[in-house]
Amino acid sequence: MFKLLSKESNIFSIPVYIGFLLLVVVIFNILNFNTYEAIVAGITFLGIALGYFCFHSIALNYQTHLPLFLYTFFIFGLYPGNLDIGIAVSLLTNSFLILLLTSADEDIRKKSYVLVGSIVALNFIFLPTTWPMAVFVIIHVIATSAKIGLNLFRFLLGIVLIIFSYFSVMYFVQFTSWNIDYFPFGKMKPVTDYTELLPLIPVVLMLIYAVYDHFKNYNKKSPISRYKYTFLLVFSVAQLISIILYMNKSYEYLLLLAFPSSIILSRMMRFLPKYWMREASVWLIIISLLTFKAGTVFDLF
Repeated sequence: MFKLLSKESNIFSIPVYIGFLLLVVVIFNILNFNTYEAIVAGITFLGIALGYFCFHSIALNYQTHLPLFLYTFFIFGLYPGNLDIGIAVSLLTNSFLILLLTSADEDIRKKSYVLVGSIVALNFIFLPTTWPMAVFVIIHVIATSAKIGLNLFRFLLGIVLIIFSYFSVMYFVQFTSWNIDYFPFGKMKPVTDYTELLPLIPVVLMLIYAVYDHFKNYNKKSPISRYKYTFLLVFSVAQLISIILYMNKSYEYLLLLAFPSSIILSRMMRFLPKYWMREASVWLIIISLLTFKAGTVFDLF
């Protein structure tokens, strides 16, 4: 399996994976079809499909099938079908953020901070628990920008524009009251029962080892590889904060980690010393995700 997935992907690879993804989304929603679910499913499909193009943008996958396959299988294993619209929008906005912030064109990155601010604000409107993404972008601006003040102003301007537009629309449709439940702080629901997450322990352990191995061999990496991997780790931490603080039993939050996890694990497997370790890792991930899927669908745990 690993040898097959290590082959170089081509121009037809992504459409094939997207086609399979479309089939998964349709199958999981066909029995619960209505206008609202169709809109949510459409946003989910666009967000996840756009994620395939992020692999090329971040350029850490060596152009092989392995990260694409892992990403597809993560989606299959973690996608519950009846997804909350907030998670669906977050998947879409996260893909746009990765494409913009990892663009090879430096001019595009500099001029996109207003759009990035707008995307982060829109993400917050649909899912307030994603506020760590704003912190992630601020850290990214401070760490990578020559003109920190100017780019932070652009980022905040994008946020203000969306907030002003949102309140203007709400006032126009006479929604003038404020629901305090919309404010995410103080409404944290950390996970207290880990029973249903037990099948994912092998995946978690491999992710921990992958991060350890990266920093163990940090000086051997190229500067661009170190930068992009660090970007991916900080992005993952932002998602992880939302998951730890707010997921509780809403396991669809784990979809937010599907993209970074697939890259981190594929790179880890590529550098394992023995072939049997790589093969075993692939099958262990597959079995873990299938077990988790069976547990959530058939309530086995």
